Amino acid sequence: MDQLLSVFISVADKRNFSRAAEVLHMTQPAVSQQIQQLEKHVGAKLLLRTNKSVQLTKAGEIVYLHAKEITGLYKRMSMLVNELNNEPTGPLKIGASYTFGEYVLPHILARMKNLFPNIFPSVQIGNTRDIAKAITSHEIDVGIVEGEISLRNIYIKSVSTDQMYIVAGGKYPIYFNKEVTRRQVEQENWIVREEGSGTREATETLFQSLQIRPTKLMEFGSTQLIKEAVEAGLGISYLSELTVKKERMLGTIQVLNVKGTPIKRNFSVITESVELHTKSMNLFIELIEKYLKNQLLQ
Repeated sequence: MDQLLSVFISVADKRNFSRAAEVLHMTQPAVSQQIQQLEKHVGAKLLLRTNKSVQLTKAGEIVYLHAKEITGLYKRMSMLVNELNNEPTGPLKIGASYTFGEYVLPHILARMKNLFPNIFPSVQIGNTRDIAKAITSHEIDVGIVEGEISLRNIYIKSVSTDQMYIVAGGKYPIYFNKEVTRRQVEQENWIVREEGSGTREATETLFQSLQIRPTKLMEFGSTQLIKEAVEAGLGISYLSELTVKKERMLGTIQVLNVKGTPIKRNFSVITESVELHTKSMNLFIELIEKYLKNQLLQ
């Protein structure tokens, strides 16, 4: 059954029998036979062939969703059994929100590569909502996100806190005020992240905390792009201490002195049930905790 599901997933992903056969190192007739066996087993047509591609039927969509979960759990089971008496090895699928993924994760991966060269990480970067969804659909093994997470059947562990600052470009006029009032920041152009990101959630929380309602908002889908815009004087933003450390040292971005800031938020690791943690996952989480602890001590 595991083989049938793997073949079906490949055909569904490639939307083509020939391309799936190439990836699976099988002949096209063999792939077609496997699909027919699976359809006979579940008692429903799973794929519709057209001249150019293959489409999932309604039954196919249901089987595809559960097949991904089943094969993911089977691989996890095999890895857990294998790791009982062996060194951690094999793939580790990691998901991270933009702030953590772009500014912290590369340092941790470099450390892990030096200590455990037989662990092979792959990384998916997305906003907090995307990473949480990837955990629940078994697309990744472990996720690192910022902000509050409220999901059932998910293991959540806070690993560090993060300071959030209102920032402006080094030559931005509002910076030269000794203390910036809430009214002043409310009237400024705000450069914010998209809905669903941890940084956007933190920004909305900030607005509530300061009791302001800025009306001039510009949404950008990247923290790096926001920093560039802030440096250029396009507006102000609310960013993590980790993301602006270098720019503050260079003087291209400055923190605004606004009463009620900075505000702390959590970095959290999210996974499935802790009982399903592999050695690789636990070692990776330990490396995260050690790295962030050292950063706070600096």
